[in-house]
Amino acid sequence: QVQPVESGGGLVQAGGSLRLSCAVSGRTASIYEMGWFRRAPGKERESVATITWSGGRSSYADSAKGRFTISRDNAKNTVHLQMNSLKPEDTAVYYCAARQAAQRFESAFWGQGTQVTVSS
Repeated sequence: QVQPVESGGGLVQAGGSLRLSCAVSGRTASIYEMGWFRRAPGKERESVATITWSGGRSSYADSAKGRFTISRDNAKNTVHLQMNSLKPEDTAVYYCAARQAAQRFESAFWGQGTQVTVSS
């Protein structure tokens, strides 16, 4: 089992920045990839950014490219999402997920989420 726990959400004005963190515990050696996802009110959950645990290869949704940066600190078993130039449409609950190589994110280990609200 792997347990991700998110932190760092909050209220910020448009154009501002937030840094989300995801602390992972449990069988961290089994993690293949970490991801940040979000669910806005009335919308389906969507991927924001992912990063491989060992190689650090990252990928981003088009909405996040150029504004968000995902990073990981293996020594601290933590993944971060630096969000800059935030927009009201970034308002959502942000979730961290950890998947093993044989898993898809849909059936991976998920945190409880952290609320991000961007005011205009």
